[in-house]
Order: sequence, then structure tokens, then C-alpha cells
Amino acid sequence: MFEGIEEVQARLTDQSYVCDRRLATVVFLATRIGKPILVEGPAGVGKTELAKALGAALDTELIRLQCYEGLDEAKALYEWEYGKQLLYTQVLREKIGDLLKPTETLHDAAELLRGQEDVFFSEAFLVERPILRALRSEQAPVLLIDEIDRADEEFEAFLLEFLSDFQVSIPEIGTVKALSRPLVVLTSNRSRELSEALKRRCLHLQLDYPSREVELEIVRLKAPGIRDALAAELVETIQQLRTVDLRKAPSIGETLDWAQALVVLGADRLDKTLIEETLSVIVKYDRDAEKARRALMLNGEAGHAHAHAHRHTHPHEHY
Repeated sequence: MFEGIEEVQARLTDQSYVCDRRLATVVFLATRIGKPILVEGPAGVGKTELAKALGAALDTELIRLQCYEGLDEAKALYEWEYGKQLLYTQVLREKIGDLLKPTETLHDAAELLRGQEDVFFSEAFLVERPILRALRSEQAPVLLIDEIDRADEEFEAFLLEFLSDFQVSIPEIGTVKALSRPLVVLTSNRSRELSEALKRRCLHLQLDYPSREVELEIVRLKAPGIRDALAAELVETIQQLRTVDLRKAPSIGETLDWAQALVVLGADRLDKTLIEETLSVIVKYDRDAEKARRALMLNGEAGHAHAHAHRHTHPHEHY
């Protein structure tokens, strides 16, 4: 675990994840008081990357549960390996016949088989899914519950017992308590409002797009081959595009994709032609591409995005 807030910052930086003291404080408190972290913000600001960096910084396993509409307990917690159960039944058919010989009625046979059902609902046939796997890990893992806002409210309700007591109930086995309490990171893109009950169980962390300075530091860390002048122009252009009303604003991941693409192309500076040729790396929709072209050309020079009216950003993340 971490000895202090400064150590959180240092070890995350070692994983090339840039963070400020506020983020490091939330992480430190979560590890000390055993609370999950709920990280909210737009897609691509480093929420998932935070969990990955924490796993690496703590030298522990990262277990990921990707949420989606219709996700249920079975996919998140455990399943019975029905194919294996059926195979064993076929292999033991002769044995089952011997077992049922003394019975005279169907009711007696059913009662006898019911007494043996624990054989087929035992550890040998249990398939661990992410939450159960996290509970049964000897070394405390980082459990990433990614995009919880995409799951149904019923699944969110199921999580409450787990997040409160770090235990779950399995009817055939009983209550399973955490061997070592996992560090749980839940992420949300805010596609729907999460319940108050879920939020109460978590420490909250809001991430937004980074400031120019932070994003430039991220680019230098993640794309070390890029020239300083090009990195500055690239970040300035990305920052301007985020002020445009796009269906999908460029994320930090797309900033890095663009930086790496420009390194591969051997670019020294941004110019109109280069931006046009590589615009698809950072803009994913045709209508957004047209808006981006107009916005960049409004300043007279596409290669230098000198925007003066930027919305407020929070330099407390990312990657």
C-alpha cells in the first residue's frame, strides 16, 4: 500500500500517469479506509487508465468487469459450468443407476438425487467471474468496474452489498468474504445518474479534460519521440477543438494517437495539409470533421490553433 500522498503521486508518475495532489489524496484515502473510488467524467479522460496504473503501481492484479446493458449477477459473480456437470453425469451414469436401484418410486429417486446434488454444485464446477475472483484473491487486487452507468439499476443494486461489506452470498455455497479487501475503482461516463446509495459507498473523483500544461506533459511522457514545438502545436489544436460543439470531443487517447502518428510521419511542425491528412485520427464523425475544419481555419492558420475562449478545465488527471 501507499505510505502517503506524495508516494501515490510518485508511483503513478512512474507508470506515466500524470496526477495532481487532489487525485492522489482520494486514492490514498481509499486505500487506507477501504472505500471504493467512483471516477466520473467524459470518455477518454483517464478513468480506466487510473485503475490500470494503480494495479501496476501496487504490483497487483487488475481484474476488470466491463459493464453493459443487461449485465446480471451471473456474469459478474459466478456461473456453474453446466457442460462439465453434464459430462460428469454421463460418465457417472452407471454409478447413478447403481445408486437408484434401491428406490421403488420416482419420488424416492428424486429425494435420493437431491441429497447428492452438492456433488455437482461444488467448487469443482464453479466458474469465477470478476467480483468473486476479486474476493477470493489472496493478494488484494485492483477491481475495475468499468462504465457502471451502462449497467441496469438492478445490477447497481446488487453491487451495494458487495461495496458495503466486501462479501457476496452464493446460495449453494454460502457467504463469501474477501480474503484481502480489493481496491475497487468504478468509472462512469455520466450517461445516466447513479443512485445515491451507490455514491454514499464511494469516495468521489471528478475528472475532466486536462489543461494545456498537463496534456503537454502527458504527450511528452507517452510519445517521447515528438519534438517540443510539434507537441505544443498539437496540444494547442486539441484544446481548441474541445471548445467546438462536436459530437465527440477528442480524448486524451486520441491526442496520444495523433502524437504517435505525427512521429511515425516524421513531422516537425503542424501545417494545413498535415492536419487535413491526419484529421481522422482525432475526429470520428463526418459532421465533426467539417466543424473542425471550419474552426481551425477561422484563426487564419490551421497549424496554429490560437484560441482565446477556452472553457474551464481541471488539471487533476490523467494517463
